[in-house]
Amino acid sequence: MYDTADGGHVAVGALESQFYVRLLEVLEIPGSEMPQFERDRWPEFKVRLAEVFSARPTAEWAELFEYEDACVTVVRGLFDAHQHPHLAARRTFVELDGVRQPGPAPRFSRTPGQATPAGQDPGAALERWGLDGAELELVLSARRAGAA
Repeated sequence: MYDTADGGHVAVGALESQFYVRLLEVLEIPGSEMPQFERDRWPEFKVRLAEVFSARPTAEWAELFEYEDACVTVVRGLFDAHQHPHLAARRTFVELDGVRQPGPAPRFSRTPGQATPAGQDPGAALERWGLDGAELELVLSARRAGAA
C-alpha cells in the first residue's frame, strides 16, 4: 500500500508479469529500470513506487487505473466506499436505522441474507430463520460461550 498526495492510499498487487508490466507502463517507468524478479532491488523499487504514488491525489490514481489490468486500486474509506459505482450497482451497502453499513455476505439467490439492526434479540432472528428448540439453544449457548 502506498500513500497518495492527499493522504489517501493505493493498493498494488501486480504479482503476475502481465500486471507488473502494465503497472510500469501506466506509471511510465521503463521496465529495464525496475526488473520484476531482481529481488535484491525490491526495497529500492518500493521507494520508487512510493515516490511516484505520493505525487498525485487519490482521485487521479483512481481515474488512471480504473480500467487498467495492473492490479492497482484505491483504498476506499468507511465513509466513501459506498460511492464507488461497482459497490453501488451491487448494493453492497445497506442502511439500517439511519446507519450505512456493509450488507450480509455472501449473497445467495435462493436464501438472501438480511441485515438486522444492532441490539436485536439474536434468538428472535434465529427463530425467523427456522431454528427452534435444541438447535436454537445450541447456537445461543455457543454464542454465550464465545462471549465469555
